Amino acid sequence: MMKYDKFDLTGKVAVCAGGSSGLGLQFAKAMASAGADVAIVARRVYRLEENAAEIEKEYGVRCYPHYLDLTKPETITSCVEDIVAHYGKIDILVNSAGIPCRNVAETQSYEDWMLVMDSDLNGPFWLMHECVRLSMKERNYGKIINVSSIHAFVSRLGYNTNAYCAAKGGLLMLTKSLAQEWAKYNITVNGIAPGYFPSELTGAYIHTPEFKKVCEDYSPMGRPGITGEMDGLCIYLASDASSFTTGQMIAVDGGLSYCGILNVEPDLIIGDFDSMSEQEKLA
Repeated sequence: MMKYDKFDLTGKVAVCAGGSSGLGLQFAKAMASAGADVAIVARRVYRLEENAAEIEKEYGVRCYPHYLDLTKPETITSCVEDIVAHYGKIDILVNSAGIPCRNVAETQSYEDWMLVMDSDLNGPFWLMHECVRLSMKERNYGKIINVSSIHAFVSRLGYNTNAYCAAKGGLLMLTKSLAQEWAKYNITVNGIAPGYFPSELTGAYIHTPEFKKVCEDYSPMGRPGITGEMDGLCIYLASDASSFTTGQMIAVDGGLSYCGILNVEPDLIIGDFDSMSEQEKLA
């Protein structure tokens, strides 16, 4: 009997942005579990080093931690150059870093707006740009996965997400545009749009009775996501099983954005952006 091995990532190199915590770390573990060597990149180097040691021990692959700040293009270029020098290539990019923002539109500051744009849209574009320029194009192979949000499709009543929605919506259309532009290089560009999953940013409220009630009232599946429920999709989009899939943004939200009604009470917020430190904003 033949074994279907299209999901096997053995021999591939995956760059996972935001690998210090949350979804970035989870996706790095997913890539490693399928056999890929991984580079995890973010600002918090001490967390990256801890995570790299854990990934190597648990999955038996190589894991390279490296500093990167999506708001500083020069760090993106040097990071990608170092990863290519370290591994010899980049096959997969999981663009999973970013920050939230809560601001009233008419009092939004330019600095906060640009911080979100640079972290959630401009930086991810430049990371794609450099991975393609420095490795994928010349090798005629690449798998890019942009982690957007259901807020690329819908806003949130009672929670002012103007900058975040703009950036994530921009990432949605950027994914489609680059998919057609880079198809000639055998590079696929797809995206995952998560609903609400446990993370550092959502941990304070996602398991509260109030948010549970919101899920029961407005989400077809009646609950938030469980850690690991996007792993299979990420592996699919990173693997040769998805060789004819490109330009797609797939929501993983229990049906909330397409079948339900997103109406979250104002007090159930993803942190308080105004009270966050600069390090927390860019984590």
